[in-house]
Amino acid sequence: MTSTYPARQAPSPTPPGPGRPPRSDTAGAARLRPAVWLVPALLVALVGFERRWMSDDAFIYVRTVRQVLAGNGPVFNAGERVESSTGTLWQWLLVGAGLSGADIADAAVYGGLLLTATGFALAGIGALRLHGRPRALPLGSLVLLGLPPVWDFATSGLETGLGTCWIAGAWLALTARPGSLWTSALLGLGPLVRPDLGVVSVVFLGAQWLLARPSLRGLAGGAAAAAALPALYEVFRAGYYGHLLPLPAVAKEASHSLWGRGGAYLQDFAQPYLLWIPALFVAAAVVPRRRPARAAALVPALAPVVAGLLSWLYVIRVGGDFMHGRMLLPGLLLMLLPVFAVPVTRVRVLAAAGVGAWAAVCAVWLRVPYPGQVGPAGIADERGVYVRLNADAHPVHHDFAGGPYNRAYLRKVREAARSGEPVLLLGGYGRTTAGSPSVTAVYVVLGLNGSAVPLGGAALDPVGLAYPAAAHSERIDGGRVGHDKRLPAAWVVADRGDGRHVPPGIDPAQVAAARHALRCGALAELHRATRDPLTPGRFLRNLTGAWERTSFRFPADPKQAERELC
Repeated sequence: MTSTYPARQAPSPTPPGPGRPPRSDTAGAARLRPAVWLVPALLVALVGFERRWMSDDAFIYVRTVRQVLAGNGPVFNAGERVESSTGTLWQWLLVGAGLSGADIADAAVYGGLLLTATGFALAGIGALRLHGRPRALPLGSLVLLGLPPVWDFATSGLETGLGTCWIAGAWLALTARPGSLWTSALLGLGPLVRPDLGVVSVVFLGAQWLLARPSLRGLAGGAAAAAALPALYEVFRAGYYGHLLPLPAVAKEASHSLWGRGGAYLQDFAQPYLLWIPALFVAAAVVPRRRPARAAALVPALAPVVAGLLSWLYVIRVGGDFMHGRMLLPGLLLMLLPVFAVPVTRVRVLAAAGVGAWAAVCAVWLRVPYPGQVGPAGIADERGVYVRLNADAHPVHHDFAGGPYNRAYLRKVREAARSGEPVLLLGGYGRTTAGSPSVTAVYVVLGLNGSAVPLGGAALDPVGLAYPAAAHSERIDGGRVGHDKRLPAAWVVADRGDGRHVPPGIDPAQVAAARHALRCGALAELHRATRDPLTPGRFLRNLTGAWERTSFRFPADPKQAERELC
C-alpha cells in the first residue's frame, strides 16, 4: 500500500490562503503561538481535572474490560455474547490499560482527560494550518472553555475524550495531508469511536476526495484504507454478537425519529448558557469581507461545519440523550474547528473579546435549572447526580455514601454473592432461586449492578443496555429518553429462574407465557445467537441473520408476545 493517493496530475503550487495549508512548517508556526493551541489545552485539562468524575455508564465499559482480562471475552456477562460498549476503540484502549496493571476506572477518567486536552491542542494546530497566518487569536476555543458540560465530559470515563481527540486529529490530518492513505485510515475510524460519528467519517472522506482528486486507483486505495478496520470489526460483531450494532443502539432505538424530544434536548443545552450570544459574535467574525476563495480552498473549512450540523441533526432526530449536553458536544466542536483560532483583524478582536466576556459570565454564573438532579424532561445533570449520590466532589470510585437506596442494593448483591447459592435478585420484587449462575441481579442502574455482581454472575437491566431480551422489546410511550424500555420481571423469572419458584407480586401466568415465548420463533433464535457455543456454524448463522435479528422487536407483555411469536 502506497502512502499517498496516486493523483490524476501533479498539482500546481498554490499560495497559502483561507482553507489552503501553508507551505511552511505548521508545527513551527504552532510553537510560536502557544495561546492558540497550548493554553486552551492546558485550561481544559485544569477544569476537567477539577471536575473529574466517573459516570455510571462508564462502569459498563469497566465490567466488559474486566471480563476480557478474566478470559471470558468482550462480553458483559460470561456465557452471553452481548456488546454493551458503545465505543469500540475506547473499550479496547481500556483493555490495554488493564493489561498494564492500571486501575480501569482511573485509566478511563485520566485517559479521557488526556485525550480531551490533546484534542484541544490538535484543533488549535489545525486552525493555524487552515488559515496559514502568523498571527491568530482564540475564538471557538473560548466558546468551548466557557461551557460547564465541556468541563464535565472532559472526564466522565466515557468515550467523549477519545471522540474529541479523533475529531480534531482527523481534521488536522485532512488539512495537512489530504492525499495520504494514512489520513484515509484515520478518517474511517469514526464508527469505531462511536457509531453516530460515522457521518463525520463520510463527510471528511468526501472532503478528502475533493482536496486530493485521486485517480481511480487512488480512490480504491483510499476507500480500502478507510473501510478496512471498520469492515473487519463489523464482520466480527455480526458473527460474534449476532447484531449489526452495539446493544445500547438497539435498546435506544437509534433508527427511530423523535424530533420533538430532540428539539427539547437542544433547548435544554442552548438556553441555560445563552448560546445565541457567542453564536452571533462568531458569525460576525466569519462574515466574508472580500472576494470568496476558490471552492477547493473552502473545503477544509466547510467540511467540519457540515459534519457538525449533520451530527446535531441526527441527535435531534433520535430524541437527544438523558445526559445534559453530552451528545451535542461533538457537533459543537466540529462547527467551531474552523474558528478555533482566527487571523487577527479588528472585527475579530472585538468578536473574541465579546466571546471571552460571555465565556467568563457562563463559567461563573450560568447553570442548568436542575443542579444535581434529573430535570422535568428526564435530562440529568449527570455529574451533579453522582456527586450527590456519592457525597463526593470527585466521584471516580462510587460507594454511594449519599444514596441509601443504591447502597442497600449493593449490600444485598454482596450478601447473595457470599452465600454461594444460586440467587435471582429482582430489585423491587425481592429474590428467588436462580437457575444459574450463582448471582443474577436485575437493576436499572447497570454500571452499579455490573460493579457489584461477580464476573461469573449475571448483571441484567430491564432497559436492555446489556440484556438482549429487554433491548429487543418494544418501546413504551412517555418513557425517559434512553430508558424507554422496561422489560417486566416475569420475563427474567422465566429466563433466569429455576423454573419452580415465582416471587410474590409476579403473576405465574405471565411467567408461563414468557417461558413459552422464549422458545418460539425469532426470540428463540436471539437466545441461541447470544448463548449457544460459538462454533464456526453458529458464527456463520449469526453473520447471515444479523440484519433480521437487529431489527426484531416483540411486545413487552408476555401474553401478547406468546400470541405473536408462538
